[in-house]
Parts: sequence; C-alpha cells; structure tokens
Amino acid sequence: MIVDPGIRAPVRRIGNREIDFSRRLAVMAIVNRTPDSFYDKGATFGLDAAVASGAAAFEAGADLVDVGGVKFAPGPALPVEDEIERVVPVVRELAAVGPVSVDTFHPVVARAAIAAGAAVINDTTGVHDPAMADVVADSDATLVIAHSLAEPRTQHPLPHYDDVIGDIAAFLHDRVDLAVAHGVPPERIVIDPGHDLNKNTRHTLELTRRLGELMTFGLPVLAALSNKDFIGETLDRPREGRLSGSLAGAVFCATQGARLFRVHNVPESVDALRLVEAILGWREPAYTLHNTRPEGNE
Repeated sequence: MIVDPGIRAPVRRIGNREIDFSRRLAVMAIVNRTPDSFYDKGATFGLDAAVASGAAAFEAGADLVDVGGVKFAPGPALPVEDEIERVVPVVRELAAVGPVSVDTFHPVVARAAIAAGAAVINDTTGVHDPAMADVVADSDATLVIAHSLAEPRTQHPLPHYDDVIGDIAAFLHDRVDLAVAHGVPPERIVIDPGHDLNKNTRHTLELTRRLGELMTFGLPVLAALSNKDFIGETLDRPREGRLSGSLAGAVFCATQGARLFRVHNVPESVDALRLVEAILGWREPAYTLHNTRPEGNE
C-alpha cells in the first residue's frame, strides 16, 4: 500500500530550488568533511575533494547536498571554530550550484553556515539546544529535526522503547512544538525518525515498517538509512556491501510516505527513486521506444 503523507505545505522553496513533495522524492547527498566518517573513511575530508563530491552529486541528480564536519558517533568534542572551518568553505562553493544542508547541532555553526548560503540545517540531535531553533527562525533556512536520545556525541547504551514509533512520535512532536514556539514556521520543518540513532537493529526495522504512522505530522519525512548498521546486521553485509539493502529500504520508505532520502550512493539512489516516481505517475519516462513501432522491439 502506498501511504499518502498528507503534507500540509508540500511545495517548498529550498535554496535556489522549488521542490513539490507531493510529487517528488528528493535525494540528499552526503559529503563528510571528517577524517573518520563511518562510510567513506575520510575520502572527502579535503576541501577540494568535498567540493568535487558535492558538485558531482548535483550533476548526478541530487536535489540537495548535506555537508557534515563532525560525525554522529561518540567521540571527543571538536571546537566549533574547527567545525566552521570544515563546513563553511564547502557551503560557499556549492550554494550557487544547488541547495546545501549542514549537519550540525551547534547553533553558532548553523549561523555561520546560513550566512555562507546554507539552505538547510540538519540537526541530528533533535534541537538539543533550543538556540538552534532561534538561529533557523531568524533566516529562510529549513530545519531537519531528527530523533535521537543521547547527549550529542555520547553513548546511549542499550536503548529501550516502550513503543518504538510511539516514543519517536512523542519526541518529535515535542521538538517540533519547541521549534515552532521559537519562530520556525512548520513549512520550514522536516522530521527524521533517526534510523539507527540510539536504536538497535530491531528498533530500526520496526520504525521502518511503521514509518507511515509518522505521516500524521503533515510534515515531510526524511529517511536517512543509507548503508547503516541495521542493513549490515540484517543482511550480514559489510559497509561496502550494503547498497542493495539501502536501495530496498529507501524504496520501501517512499511507499510509506518518506519524501527525502539522505544517501551516499547518489546515481543508484536517484535511479531507484526516479523509477518510483514514474511508477506513481509523477514523472514521464526519458523515452518510450519499446513496442511503440510497427516493426516491434526486442
């Protein structure tokens, strides 16, 4: 069954693009300016490599590029000045090409990124610091609010949920209400249930299975499941072997109402989601030759 997300303001202006989430499955490419990112192991840590990766993602069909200067996993704090130095130059270079998101939980980093041209702030700590909402409210940027339980960059051992999707929904309702109270309009908010963020594999499988229950928010839902551990543990695949699982998960989430997809493998993800759009009647085929001529086609 295809779930209608019922987005109350589906047409969004994000950076230099208008995206209609009633007919678009938007791809958010990942560019990590970190030396220790879980997937690419620092391949885009250098400035030139990060900019080239982002430009290539736009060329391959990505709708947005998400730039991160600090990985989510637990670890020592990075000075905000260093995080700014990592992400702001990339934002400056890419903002003229397409919408740039910045993955940060520091309001001061968000402010610097928005000043440099960032169109989205992706807070994977669920607006842990309410000042983040103030920064976004004082701009035209979109705010992504993710579900996660732990203090930023700290371990949350043996996470427990009485009801996975119910607990996630309650958290997100609270954080969305906070953001709106601080001046962020709902039409500039996206929610992310936080695949694998302070969740074990069974939790993440359940939230994926029940993702449609989050569509009552009337907000676009982002699925950030690309190459994550729940895919590896479910299929017994190493990180470099999780593409097919990532694509299957993204397509399933699309049928359940997700409208944004944060991905590492851009060309493959774009193809998978554009095909879903065509199946749903939102997109015309690139061309139609098969069985359309009198002589037939093989």
